[in-house]
Amino acid sequence: MTARTELPEWNALKALAGTDGERHLRDLFAEDEERFSRFSGEAAGLFVDYSKTRITEDVRDALLALSRACGVEARRDAMFGGTAINETEGRAVLHVALRAQEEGRHLVEGRDVLPDVRAELSRMESFCGKIHSGEHKGHTGKPLDTVVNIGIGGSDLGPVMVTEALAPYALKGRKVHFVSNVDGTHLAETLRRIDPETTLFVVASKTFTTQETMTNAHSARAWFLEQGASEDDVAKHFVALSTNEEGVREFGIDTSNMFRFWDWVGGRYSLWSAIGLPIALQIGWTNFESLLLGARGMDEHFRTAPAQENLPLLLGLIDVWHRSFLGMHAHAVLPYDQYLHRLAAYLQQADMESNGKSVTMNGTPVSYPTGAIVFGEAGTNGQHAFYQLIHQGTDVIPCDFLAPARSHNPLGDHHEKLLANFLAQPEALMRGRTEDEARAELIEGGADAAEADRLAPHKAFPGNRPTVSILTEEITPATLGALIALYEHRIFVAGAVWDINSFDQWGVELGKTLAKAILPELTGGTGGAHDASTAGLIARINASRG
Repeated sequence: MTARTELPEWNALKALAGTDGERHLRDLFAEDEERFSRFSGEAAGLFVDYSKTRITEDVRDALLALSRACGVEARRDAMFGGTAINETEGRAVLHVALRAQEEGRHLVEGRDVLPDVRAELSRMESFCGKIHSGEHKGHTGKPLDTVVNIGIGGSDLGPVMVTEALAPYALKGRKVHFVSNVDGTHLAETLRRIDPETTLFVVASKTFTTQETMTNAHSARAWFLEQGASEDDVAKHFVALSTNEEGVREFGIDTSNMFRFWDWVGGRYSLWSAIGLPIALQIGWTNFESLLLGARGMDEHFRTAPAQENLPLLLGLIDVWHRSFLGMHAHAVLPYDQYLHRLAAYLQQADMESNGKSVTMNGTPVSYPTGAIVFGEAGTNGQHAFYQLIHQGTDVIPCDFLAPARSHNPLGDHHEKLLANFLAQPEALMRGRTEDEARAELIEGGADAAEADRLAPHKAFPGNRPTVSILTEEITPATLGALIALYEHRIFVAGAVWDINSFDQWGVELGKTLAKAILPELTGGTGGAHDASTAGLIARINASRG
């Protein structure tokens, strides 16, 4: 396969980066009254405005040409069809099948996976019904109204984000907690807030060997027994989201309460699977199905919409444009909705674990930037934290602004003020303020000429900072599902253009391996050789702990 940088389409974009990519957004809007309608679109309940990014029609056409040259649409179709596009692990990538409807489209080794998906969803629905009705009770006969999810990474971030985002849809009287960090404080603080007689623990680990998860799970089990429960009672208060039936049984969990998913479901794409059980327990099965339905709508848009109207495709290509051709190394996610306050953390894993790669699919080093640094915060909190750097810093950081037109909590004029900021910030980042404008405003405000000259450079900022605005009528299970799927496919597109595997994560393995080797040295045993720094730190920790 031809290296990306040798493609004429790649080099055409390199040339455009020095011309169209340097044009100021002010000028682009001044020259084209139709720019907003030309560079915006709608799908699955989301309206996306990308007119404030540094693209022109020539850039868009060149990006679409690059997409064709890189076989992005063919790779998309291979993903939907069940081809093992995760080549380093030899796996299909079929999270789309978890919310699919049409049989016969998603095949793994020639076998339709949809019947298995539907069967597992049916088991989940049945279990949720038993919990919600009180049929499944704890060992003292009380209903289980509290869930503690024990997982990490994709087994934690997705369910946390979704249950927070859909808090208005939580079933009355239900509570949910999430424990992920192996730091004992996380579990200890959670255990202080729950009643063992009314708590269901959900242990989420595909292999049932994940160190952090199983350490927390065994400690939770020990705590439960210390509260007066018996070994037989574990089966009433613990369920597993796993594929390791033997490990689940040894833990004391009834395997009829083990909910399965498959090796073609990556952790950071798994909230649609059994990993979503705590979501369904909190918001109810009907709302969980609506979450799947919203994602399905975006899947169908991504699969069938023409390239010039295909929002995940276009946004993924714009991300490549910003990162690889314009040298923008970060990406801010800024939801103007407090319920979405965990979205940036969720997308950090979804994006950075997927596209934080430095070798191509055939193992050769990449010669262009990939994978942006993702960060963010709910508006307007972020405005009083890091927006200063975004507006006037030396780095240009593309931003996504997200907001619902309607609030679940219409308190006074709060939402109008929130939306005013949601609209103002992208406009300010686009327009900027020249020194002449700053000087004129200072003089109009009463400053004399000397003072205006002194302050104008400090109050000017360049603008031309790209933003995407994503608007929906209201955050509902369906629109949230569509939003998550939009980002999933956007990340996929960027990875396909970069010729990297967006579905493995070998980079996290070395640290885990070394941690296991070091652990005996912190518990009275001996270990291997280390560099002087690591050995010195181990010695100092052991001395401090006596």
